[in-house]
Amino acid sequence: MSALPIFAITSGEPAGVGPELCARLLERDWPVRLVVLGDIGLIRARGGKSRRVVPFDAALGRGPAGALEVLHVPLNAPAQAGVLDPANASYVLALLDRALAGCQSGEFAGMVTAPVHKGVINDAGVAFTGHTEYLAEHTHTPLVVMMLVGGGLRVALATTHLPLAAVPAAITREVLEETLRILHADLVARFALAAPRILVAGLNPHAGEGGHMGREEIEIITPVLETLRAEGMRLIGPLPADTLFVPHTLEQGDAVLAMYHDQGLPVLKHASFGGGVNVTLGLPIIRTSVDHGTALDLAGTGRADPGSLFAAVELAIDMARVRA
Repeated sequence: MSALPIFAITSGEPAGVGPELCARLLERDWPVRLVVLGDIGLIRARGGKSRRVVPFDAALGRGPAGALEVLHVPLNAPAQAGVLDPANASYVLALLDRALAGCQSGEFAGMVTAPVHKGVINDAGVAFTGHTEYLAEHTHTPLVVMMLVGGGLRVALATTHLPLAAVPAAITREVLEETLRILHADLVARFALAAPRILVAGLNPHAGEGGHMGREEIEIITPVLETLRAEGMRLIGPLPADTLFVPHTLEQGDAVLAMYHDQGLPVLKHASFGGGVNVTLGLPIIRTSVDHGTALDLAGTGRADPGSLFAAVELAIDMARVRA
């Protein structure tokens, strides 16, 4: 039998729900080999006695049947469910570094990330704004695009984790043009859409109301769309965000580009929370993630829903097949 492709699953913040969600991957039969990155003792403790957890053996073409493979990365300090500890911040980043190295070397076909806690990483003295920005920096990728998929929607963001007051200045012609190029290219290359239609939101209420509620649509967004339309891209907008997400308009597009985080993601999460997937576009590797946080209040209770993690694995597999 030929060797199965391997996907790395980072278990994320050890005080959160990530380790126990990863253990639940055994509830499905997967057409690929999944390897969880994390402290093997932690995964065993959070996974329950009914789940068989074994060390990852790279020499095997296929993992042992009925077992969860774990690539052991040791905790820096004992982890307690629901209790954050800055001492384990570098452990969380080590999981990302190891998964990324494996993707870059070809050991892994892609990586799927369980949630991390930005605050505790920053408390440990490491400037960290999120997976998206971290992976961009460590792959030397000048610009990446965050897109969430779920509930029949694909919503990408022109800006990500910024204070709202900083958003307008961050939306320049250059950034918006490159963002649309990345979004278009990956919709073609990784989602098998030959001629994707992209709905582009305006920044201001009513898409600026002809300049009466802001001029970004006139001075930045529309000129960029006109340039890219001349190259053959199918771009619709700028559209008022409050009416963009109605069924009649959504039917006209394959993806949405929102101008900032809370313009587009509340709609998608309303449609798909617990089953949505975060995708980083523009990277030289495949990376997907859950659409939720560490859920410290649920950690260790066994009540956390693995639906988003399962969906993230499924999408990573699909993207790898398209790319192949």
